[in-house]
Amino acid sequence: MTKAIAQFIFQKLLRLVLLLVAVAIFSFVLVSLSPINPVDAYIGADMLQIGAEQRELIAQRWGLDQPMTTRFFLWLQQFIQGNLGTSMIFNQPVTTVIATRFQTSLQMLAVAWLLSGVFGLLLGVLAGAWEGSWLDRAIRLYAYTLASSPTFWVALLLLITFSVNFRVTPICCASPPGVLLEDVTIWQRLHHLLLPAATLSLIGVASIALHTRQKLIEVLNSDYALFAKAQGETTAGFVWHHGLRNIMLPAITLQFASLSELFGGSVLAEQVFAYPGLGQATVQAALRSDVPLLIGIVFFSAIFVYTGNAIADITYQLIDPRIRIGRSAP
Repeated sequence: MTKAIAQFIFQKLLRLVLLLVAVAIFSFVLVSLSPINPVDAYIGADMLQIGAEQRELIAQRWGLDQPMTTRFFLWLQQFIQGNLGTSMIFNQPVTTVIATRFQTSLQMLAVAWLLSGVFGLLLGVLAGAWEGSWLDRAIRLYAYTLASSPTFWVALLLLITFSVNFRVTPICCASPPGVLLEDVTIWQRLHHLLLPAATLSLIGVASIALHTRQKLIEVLNSDYALFAKAQGETTAGFVWHHGLRNIMLPAITLQFASLSELFGGSVLAEQVFAYPGLGQATVQAALRSDVPLLIGIVFFSAIFVYTGNAIADITYQLIDPRIRIGRSAP
């Protein structure tokens, strides 16, 4: 058993290393081939006031005068030493920028992740248990509509409705403007992350609800479900005692797989709400060709999502005793 667990972890780590190598190469090449001039993006509005000598000094300061392959291997050497480089935008170590921004995004992502999982499972169970009813049709209409809606469009609708028209939620930011971070209360933080988290959770609920509904319908149409109903078991009783156990594994898979969707959606949601999180930093790094910061964020996102999927694999074995590391098939 111990040997099997060690082998399982080793395989996961090996795949993670290969994934990070591929991510580093493709990200570095794509950003380096971007039509945006990193020197012009770094200078910004003062581009016309900067002479050729100063531009050359800026390029030398950030290593932009070197060929792409040379810059990649210099970055790789720093990475092996545990250094992700310095952000051109913030003039801070990349690890510091990611840690600061992720603390802000984590609150929003955690709330959205929990809400989408709980309500997605609940709505999927209700729709699948009463297939064809008005409740099922209403849930499917909601799920299909939200699943095909762009994140920024949903964010704009919520912003216009609750912030502009009703004025019950803030328009932007993660805290009240002009208030020091140490003086911001928990309620104020929750008040500002409410709409961004609601945007991500509303869209995340749709896919989980549809998949849960379909899986529960398959379970209800199985032979042992028909046998249970013939013995007098009600639909609600069968779902509670047997159905939930059979749909938990697909639900967990979708829940942890949604981490990547949350990361992608947070980029758009944070832009609409001017939420200073990791998603907004990603957009700034891409638009201003901040290669060290962008690759650092991509690295961190890949590790975060991969870790979530690995936790899902381990959780399977705790929920379903038929799935055990090292247990041979009958």
